[in-house]
Amino acid sequence: MLFRLFRRHPREWGPLEWLAVVGLGALVAAAITVVVNVVQGPGRCGDDLRDIDGDCVGVTAEAFEADPGIESLIGAVADENARVRRDWEDPPSGPKIPYVRIALMMPFTADDHSAMTVDMIRRGLAGALAAQRQANRFGGPHYQLLLAPDGRNLDRWEPVVDRLAELSKDTRAPLVGVTGIPSSTPETRRAIAALSKHSIPTVGPVITAANMNSPYFFKTSPNNDQFARALGLYLDKKPAGHRGFLVWDNRSEDVYSQNLRSVFERHFGTAYDLTNHNSNFTGTSGTDKGIPQRFTDAVQKICNEKSDTVFFAGRDQDLPAFMERMAQEGSCGRTTTLRILKVGIGLEPTLTGDAPARWLDEARATIVDASSVDPAWWAGKSTPKKALGRFLDRFEEIRKQHKLGSKPLDDGYAVMYHDAFALLAGAVDRTFAEINEGGKKAPEAMSIPTKDDVYNTLIIPSIAGNSCSSCLVGAGGTYGFEGPGKNDQWAVCKPVPVVEFPSSTRSGAPGAAALYRTYRGGSKNSCPS
Repeated sequence: MLFRLFRRHPREWGPLEWLAVVGLGALVAAAITVVVNVVQGPGRCGDDLRDIDGDCVGVTAEAFEADPGIESLIGAVADENARVRRDWEDPPSGPKIPYVRIALMMPFTADDHSAMTVDMIRRGLAGALAAQRQANRFGGPHYQLLLAPDGRNLDRWEPVVDRLAELSKDTRAPLVGVTGIPSSTPETRRAIAALSKHSIPTVGPVITAANMNSPYFFKTSPNNDQFARALGLYLDKKPAGHRGFLVWDNRSEDVYSQNLRSVFERHFGTAYDLTNHNSNFTGTSGTDKGIPQRFTDAVQKICNEKSDTVFFAGRDQDLPAFMERMAQEGSCGRTTTLRILKVGIGLEPTLTGDAPARWLDEARATIVDASSVDPAWWAGKSTPKKALGRFLDRFEEIRKQHKLGSKPLDDGYAVMYHDAFALLAGAVDRTFAEINEGGKKAPEAMSIPTKDDVYNTLIIPSIAGNSCSSCLVGAGGTYGFEGPGKNDQWAVCKPVPVVEFPSSTRSGAPGAAALYRTYRGGSKNSCPS
């Protein structure tokens, strides 16, 4: 047949001949595609992820191509995941160990407009890995840490959520929760709502916008309102001259900055006359809307008005440019130190290096940060207690194996990502022990907790009276939750230190403001000592 087709033909080809040629061409093209795929392997994103506009998107337990600064950490997570699976399917020795899955949903690439920098990604991932390794050291189920990249701008979440919903229905090794959600944006809000629609318990390690709420969304960090209350204690102790000034990010799509502005105005607007003393700038986070970080107007007004207290309602990525612009203007004849009040998970290392310290000195200024962590916790002379000490042991192992940059703990991301994973793992462990009679059953006969079981454990109130029997003993402190429908699933009794740079007195130190905790119902006597 083929021979007849390709020899010299005395007549026009008919439909059958042309159909045969087209079919043969399709078979050849398919064969070439298969060969090329086999030779090239699964590609930069592996078998489970899709390449969407240069970002690998989806859910995987294996390594994939991401920013070079975090690829070694991704490989370490993949190795731990493979070991967990092997210990169930074909353990080298001892009994089979069942496992569940927790997903880390966040960007694994970044650019100049991303809400999460590469350093934040690296430290958050290191904290989650430390928590995974710690959880897998003990009995009960072990944990795979699924990597769920949703795009550098957090806008590729839909296929990720769809896949997570599928994995939550797996009866062998179910997905029981999600963590990682890194930034308060409209896209993040929609992703959180979608996860709640699928009844997947989700923990935000570093979400602080007070209006980022959904029924299944738990937050281990204080929110902006609670940070402001901690700053209020500081200002009660050190009021200065009440010459205030508000600097705020004008990007309407940045939920975090907009919420922080409204919180500052509500708490300090009257006392510091912020309505008549403020200026705005365009931040770098988000899509391009003109030249960012234009601080000339704000700095000149701060100088002219001899302000002593600046409230910065923007992201940490934009604060160094503000500090540098202030240094160019100098001290403006101030006779007192200018306080730059901010909130955040910790002190981002870009704010505390040699150059920023020099800028602050030239401007006669200091940073006052209401924070989730205090670097003094691990830089002090005393040995850290409880979970912080265990976390530091695991984190030091990771730090020796991977490049984590300078001051990898100070921004608080590693600590809070650890605590978010630990919250879910603790709920799994408590649930597993209860439904399996303390682990007396054979591995094959044990019941594995589902996402619903884990959620039902998380909403049991952690604190009763003056006791905290089922609180999270985390690296960022000991704290708990109120129960369903209360406090919008924000942590209660979480310590909120106020940190100064250059360092002065710390929260809780003699002469400093009292250490604020995210008290229940506003009462200062509601938290266990």
